[in-house]
Amino acid sequence: MAVIEPVTDDEGIGALVSQLVDDARGLASAEVALVKARIGERMSAYKNAAIFFVIAGTLGLAALIALLVGLILSLATLIGPGLATAAVVIGTLAIAAVLAIIGKGRLSPGAPQ
Repeated sequence: MAVIEPVTDDEGIGALVSQLVDDARGLASAEVALVKARIGERMSAYKNAAIFFVIAGTLGLAALIALLVGLILSLATLIGPGLATAAVVIGTLAIAAVLAIIGKGRLSPGAPQ
């Protein structure tokens, strides 16, 4: 950081302008460093949150797969393994299609949120 020195009568306007420019550069550099530090801190927080969201999503997907396998095994005793698998897959795809249509509708312009 620039040290402010007292102005003497021997210094001219040129020296004062030079000192002003140096001070402005120092201030700009300090502001840029501050902004970089703040962005780095925020990115670190978002990175940690994203890691937890990915882990939560992975565990949620594993739970959904376990639920579907359990449903297939439960239905297999009633209608057989092939039909149970087909029924669960068709039901799951139907739910996925409905959710995709709803999502597509929300992306179209002018659609209510």
